[in-house]
Amino acid sequence: MKVLGIAGSPRRGGNTDILLAEFLKGAASKGVEVTSVFLSSLKITPCQHCDACLKGGKCRIQDDMQKIYDELEQSDIIVIASPVQFLGPPAILKAMIDRCQCLWARKYVLKVPPLNTGHKRKAFLISASGTRIKGMFEPTVAIVKSWCHVLDIEYAGDLLVQGIDEKGAILEHPDALQKAYKAGQKLAEG
Repeated sequence: MKVLGIAGSPRRGGNTDILLAEFLKGAASKGVEVTSVFLSSLKITPCQHCDACLKGGKCRIQDDMQKIYDELEQSDIIVIASPVQFLGPPAILKAMIDRCQCLWARKYVLKVPPLNTGHKRKAFLISASGTRIKGMFEPTVAIVKSWCHVLDIEYAGDLLVQGIDEKGAILEHPDALQKAYKAGQKLAEG
């Protein structure tokens, strides 16, 4: 089993990165392979909506997104860690999600599986927000659930933490860190 952590924050070492690391530690404690990618260190061009993918199911843009496609193919569990910015995910994470348009084309236009069907996949969302507005996470959750639906990935749950803004503030919330660790363990157990 392989677990892929996708760090969607533009701020390295921030609260969602810390929660993601705890999730991956929990998964690794069950003997599974874990890997992570930091979108902020990759070159991912936004989708150009050129429709080239409608013909062959592949994106014509050659950049670091090719690594993400490969990781998605190989992974059993995908955990996305993202802060909330203006009620949604940061631009780099949204760009990654939008670049999965070619996988949408495979499924809905070309009528082939969006990803290798050798195994079922599950996804988990970790998100943190500095404010405590009601419904703060709803847009981000909806976007990630939509992405999961298109890619035939089961949305297996989330850890949503409000009132965490300053870099490293999550360290003052051991309950959230423990929840991330236990979520990693639980998903790795199958």
